[in-house]
Amino acid sequence: MAGPLSPPLGEPVDHDADLRARLASNLAAHDRLEVDEPELRHAAVAITVVAGENGAGFVLTRRSSGLRAHSHQYALPGGRLDPGETPPDAARRELEEEVGVTTAHHEVLGALDDYRTRSGYVITPVVVWPETTVEFTAQPTEVDQIFVIGLDELDRPDSPRWIPIEESEHPVLQLPLRNRLIHAPTGALLWQFREVAMHGRTVRLDTVEEPVWAWS
Repeated sequence: MAGPLSPPLGEPVDHDADLRARLASNLAAHDRLEVDEPELRHAAVAITVVAGENGAGFVLTRRSSGLRAHSHQYALPGGRLDPGETPPDAARRELEEEVGVTTAHHEVLGALDDYRTRSGYVITPVVVWPETTVEFTAQPTEVDQIFVIGLDELDRPDSPRWIPIEESEHPVLQLPLRNRLIHAPTGALLWQFREVAMHGRTVRLDTVEEPVWAWS
């Protein structure tokens, strides 16, 4: 994906105590699936819920054009776990390193299902709710731009899109955000966040396919 994001389309979601309680309750009730395959590289990403200009939103970055892999793509803050590190701690560390947002342990609301990628990673999505107003500072070697995307974008009537491909028995997920399409893994994690955390509906990620160009 390239180019700027268009303005928001939907009705804003209030960033308030009720939303935080609902997200935390739905995550606590979710029977999270873990991928226990030590040969895979383990990473974590932060789905960070903050107050935007028009209600609650989540933090999305555009990766630096200088990166060797997946440059200029839209992504959630995150990266590989350090030795002995837990996914919540890794997500919080990467959030601070990439966009300058520092959080405490109690600001983690929970986690969603692990997602196994075609490129040999298992990604744990961690939901974070900073309790104070955030100020962003992009790490220039990793992040070109930082966006706060309204949660209303996840509830668009045209979202998600399921695209069958010859290379897999499972369809590719496309998640429309503004005027862009976000694919798995990021799109898959945000889709499950919408279903599980926002609405309390159980969906799984093991049948969500990535586009072929992301397999390596």
